Amino acid sequence: MLSRIFPDRFVPILLGTILLASLLPVRGAAVPMAQGVSTAAIVLLFFLNGVRLPRDEVLHGIRNWKLQGGALAFCFGIMALFGLGAQLATAPFLPATLALGFLFLGILPSTVQSATAASSMAGGNVAASVVAAALLNLTGVIASPLLFAALAGSAGAISGEAVLRIVAILLLPFIAGQLAQRWLRPWVLAHKGLTTAMDRTAIAVAVYVAFSAAVVAGIWDQLDGREIGIVCGAVAVLLALSFGGAWVFGALLRLARPDRITLLFAGAQKSIAVGAPLAATLFPPAIAGMVLVPILVYHMAQLILSAWIAPALDRANQV
Repeated sequence: MLSRIFPDRFVPILLGTILLASLLPVRGAAVPMAQGVSTAAIVLLFFLNGVRLPRDEVLHGIRNWKLQGGALAFCFGIMALFGLGAQLATAPFLPATLALGFLFLGILPSTVQSATAASSMAGGNVAASVVAAALLNLTGVIASPLLFAALAGSAGAISGEAVLRIVAILLLPFIAGQLAQRWLRPWVLAHKGLTTAMDRTAIAVAVYVAFSAAVVAGIWDQLDGREIGIVCGAVAVLLALSFGGAWVFGALLRLARPDRITLLFAGAQKSIAVGAPLAATLFPPAIAGMVLVPILVYHMAQLILSAWIAPALDRANQV
């Protein structure tokens, strides 16, 4: 029964993390220690991503320029504009940092495991899905902060210290993982369960620390039922635009059906695995938690929606 409500086990983990941060947020002298643990978890997350993403498959997949170019254009172009539109539409009704979270959502890269799994379940081009996820996430480490700075105006100004943190916490560990592939990738692939648990723990820690700071700063005092309803409504509209838009965009590019399915999930899904660490890097802790609210809601909703869409697409393939 629970698997029908939450097709991905990470959804209840995220819900539990938010509940824990709301009831038992990190306070006082424990904050620096928690932030240190969060930073270490983020470094480990990006190091493992670097170890996992195969360079040879990425280089081979780039040859499918129409699909990969379309995924990049939709993920960082069209979705960024959708996010900007959602920010502008909700700004009169929500706190500024919460509305800014919709723009932040729009500039994030796609998921890795869930987009590939959904594409496989739907009868998409699995090899191209792996490559698309790799390219989008690799591009996102650099492009997402730059896009946010360009579209958010003064609210998105990135200090020199933030740039150094992005390089030190996100980019350098990823490069180190790429360099260590020769020795570590066989072990990582042989222990997928363990490394997936490490991934999810790192993301949960980053979300917990960021949301704790927001709770201490009074996030639940600032948000009422009406504002939470607006966030959920805006996310529902974004989901319709993103999944519907990616499917139509694939048709306009005249992609083969398996490639069109790959573009659907690679383009429409957004990654909390990049979002939580990036928010912790770009914003003060109290602000990061508020900015993360839209992507947290979107991430959980996209997993549930994808789990319903993928089997339907696979059945249509058989007709």
